[in-house]
Amino acid sequence: MEIVTHLINDTIEFYKWTLTIADKRVEKWPLMDNPLPTLAISTSYLLFLWLGPKYMKNREAFQLRRTLVVYNFGMVFLNFFIFKELFMAARAARYSYICQSVDYSDDPNEVRMAGALWWYFVSKGIEYLDTVFFILRKKFNQVTFLHVYHHCSMFTLWWIGIKWVAGGQSFFGAHMNALIHVLMYLYYGLASCGPKIQKYLWWKKYLTIIQMIQFHITIGHTALSLYVNCDFPHWMHYSLICYAITFIVLFGNFYYQTYRRQQPARRDASSSSKAAKALSNGNLNGFNKAANGATLMGSKEEKPQENSGRRKRKGRAKRD
Repeated sequence: MEIVTHLINDTIEFYKWTLTIADKRVEKWPLMDNPLPTLAISTSYLLFLWLGPKYMKNREAFQLRRTLVVYNFGMVFLNFFIFKELFMAARAARYSYICQSVDYSDDPNEVRMAGALWWYFVSKGIEYLDTVFFILRKKFNQVTFLHVYHHCSMFTLWWIGIKWVAGGQSFFGAHMNALIHVLMYLYYGLASCGPKIQKYLWWKKYLTIIQMIQFHITIGHTALSLYVNCDFPHWMHYSLICYAITFIVLFGNFYYQTYRRQQPARRDASSSSKAAKALSNGNLNGFNKAANGATLMGSKEEKPQENSGRRKRKGRAKRD
């Protein structure tokens, strides 16, 4: 029991010490005073994952078509706003895309950068609605481990990023991810408009490819920062590399299961259907040929009889 008490006390003391090096600019911003609101939202999300399917088990699925259109296109505009703000702030502050330390000053460009990153963090909390809509529509197969892990970890971990490093190297991944989410929610927004538009949406699998490319770029960029000894917390660099590797594995497995593994089955199905068509066509052709042959043989057999009848008639005429 004493060991547990000491562990709790040490954790509290360590947290108090980390607050002394936290970003003072964001401590009064919504959700940033302490981690409890963020943890409460994430806990509520996990609780809904457990209770939501039970609630919807004996109920009809909600359609939510208009809600999804508004939500998805709203997320397109929000992520585009975040991308634009990060780009403009980085350009105005002359950020380096190789190594950029955090500037905790009240410079307008740095405050603008911190604000854009805070909006990025908030957007990850809003994305919890993706899962809520899946469950209300009874699309339970969409709520995979990858889906839950991605949503829950991004919102929780980005609170740490905003609390301590709201700027510097943090902008690179958020900048890239916001642009990808513009494309992703644009796809979902168009898909929610109905079958007339869905038939033109052939590029879903390329979104997964772009996401995997993003994680590889993140690892390369972070490794380069470590190589040049960038003035940014190294433990965050190493944690980010490990985090990106987990996404490469999970997204790679999703891509294989969804797009690669199904191809042989589709090919077998198409080849079997072609074989069945060929077999049926062959039988029909053989039947037609046999029928035609029979008719030809019948006509040949009838002709000699007709000829013999004519000969007999000619013979009788000569006798007469």
